Amino acid sequence: MAIRLTLITTIFIVGYSAAIAAPAQEAILPASVIFATSTGYWEDDGNAPAVERAPTAAKSVSDPQGTERHGYYKLFAVRQPDRTSKVYLQQIAQTETGPAIASTIELQEISDLKPYVTDIRPENSSGISKQPGLFATIYLKTDPAAEPDGWTVLIDEFGDIIIEKATN
Repeated sequence: MAIRLTLITTIFIVGYSAAIAAPAQEAILPASVIFATSTGYWEDDGNAPAVERAPTAAKSVSDPQGTERHGYYKLFAVRQPDRTSKVYLQQIAQTETGPAIASTIELQEISDLKPYVTDIRPENSSGISKQPGLFATIYLKTDPAAEPDGWTVLIDEFGDIIIEKATN
């Protein structure tokens, strides 16, 4: 019995020491981001304003040289403490050093529903389009016991954002 107790104690101490010594891994993506998709395409001459919608202002990274910029959109849901979600749209610029966030806005029409987001899907899975714009569907519930409804997010070639309940 004493040998068994010693062995168990040794295993516990070694395991505990290894757990303390192991460096904590930095989260690449916060656990509160529950769904995300990258899709669509945008471009501008470097002087165009970032995607912006009243009353929220976009956070923007400007291009002082006024050179042409291009990239794709990222649409993602962030879970809130009450289990509902807020939905955000980002413009991701393709730069020489890699992707960079050009702007971020909250899609207030969706967030105001206090949704339980169940999925976000792009129009297709063939990758980033070379045609300007975005089309994606957000599946959400306003009641956790209900079936999800689809809401489309459309950005046309002029950068106008349209959000509406999907029709089949």
